[in-house]
Amino acid sequence: METAPTQQAGVDAAAAGAAVAGAAERRFSQSMLVSGTRCFLTYLVFPYLLPVLGVAEGVGPVLGVVIGLVAIVFNGLSIRRFWRSDHRLRRLVITVNVMVIALLCYLTVSDLVELAT
Repeated sequence: METAPTQQAGVDAAAAGAAVAGAAERRFSQSMLVSGTRCFLTYLVFPYLLPVLGVAEGVGPVLGVVIGLVAIVFNGLSIRRFWRSDHRLRRLVITVNVMVIALLCYLTVSDLVELAT
């Protein structure tokens, strides 16, 4: 027995929607991983581990700016992906991403101020 074309189209649309939602979830996970890595480096590795190893103090803010900018880009891509998906948690995830971007902007500006002084 053959399936009706409309049933097949519905199945194809559902599979495509699931693929988009999965991709959006992966992008969100990646952006949170990059943001978390930036915080781990900024608050644990740079202030405590690098001085113990004898690495110059100015390295932390430079790496913080670079990693912060990469994290902002990843969060922006996550917002874009979730905005296009029909994920049930779309608004919540976008809100989290926006808050993380705001924090990253603050931290990046703080690192830039530290470099300027």
